[in-house]
Amino acid sequence: MKTTKTNSDNGLNNFLKFPVYAKAALILVGLYVFINMLYIGQDIIVPLVFAVVIAILISPVVSFFERIRINRIIAIVITLFLTFIVIAAFCALLFSQVSKFSDSWPLLVDKFTLILNQTIAWSSEYFDIKPYKIQQWITQTKSELINTGSAAIGQTLVIVGSGLIVLFVIPVYVFIILYYKPLIIEFIHRLFSGDNKLEVAQMVSQIKSLIQRYLFGLVIEAVIVAIMDIAALMILGIEYAVLLGIIGALLNLIPYIGGLVAVALPMMVALATETSPWYALYVLALYYFIQLIDNNFIVPIIVASKVRINALFSIIVVFAGNALWGISGMFLSIPLLAILKLIFDHIDSLKPWGFLMGDTMPPIMKINIKRKTTKK
Repeated sequence: MKTTKTNSDNGLNNFLKFPVYAKAALILVGLYVFINMLYIGQDIIVPLVFAVVIAILISPVVSFFERIRINRIIAIVITLFLTFIVIAAFCALLFSQVSKFSDSWPLLVDKFTLILNQTIAWSSEYFDIKPYKIQQWITQTKSELINTGSAAIGQTLVIVGSGLIVLFVIPVYVFIILYYKPLIIEFIHRLFSGDNKLEVAQMVSQIKSLIQRYLFGLVIEAVIVAIMDIAALMILGIEYAVLLGIIGALLNLIPYIGGLVAVALPMMVALATETSPWYALYVLALYYFIQLIDNNFIVPIIVASKVRINALFSIIVVFAGNALWGISGMFLSIPLLAILKLIFDHIDSLKPWGFLMGDTMPPIMKINIKRKTTKK
């Protein structure tokens, strides 16, 4: 009895017969179309991705309320209300600190310009540069700093305003995702054949648990780092310690690049507000000590080392996220890459890619090449 091949089998076989360059071209074209779709639809996709991350994060709370015999819809509403209170309190604190900082921005610019004036005056004597050129450059730089600062503060307020609008859309997404969670999980199970259902169910459960622990670990890490940053700046007497500490903790979620920006901001404020430049070095030393604690204790214990991403992929994905979705993409890039790595680590055919994203260095293999000797 002869069996007939389906159209999908024929299409797959024809694709496998393609030359390597043809398959590579098709994959690149597919990636180009996919990335363009993500860019064009970012106004819809970004809030949806935030909603998925929040839904995964607060799903255990909903499950807890369900275990104590609370209706599923009421449990979701209570969880969303508690989450909204926490986020609203955080945003109110951050907005009040930004408002205070914006009021003092011109004064900071004047002080920082004075420091630049003294530094450049010394440089003019040392490098024999005409003073009037330096004064012209200082005046131009001061006006540009004030204008840039005002524009940046205005842009920040616009972003916060648009964020408040999105804030009313995301809870709707989160509610729908949490309500239809059983439907989504069952859909994932039905994508695979009946023989693999048990294996798929175990894999989905493990990935969900790991993602929840990872995201919750990131939140705990950010809170601990913020407390340490604020305490360090308050000990030194640096102004705007709360704002700079919170910004530093948020930037710390962006590997490598975020840490550099996080320490640069308080150092600049220390130079502009304190009488001695040693305070900037004190800030650098304390932030370096905090980074040591974060990298060697907080991240391995709380965030879990299983989902750590290596420096190469971290930097690439942060820049790619910024190019694709802006600031939101920078913050979403690392959690999304970590989720992708977790999925790759649980699928046999994709495990090499998950290993490539990680930071586990394999032992260096020594290959001994034996030369064949020919007898004459």
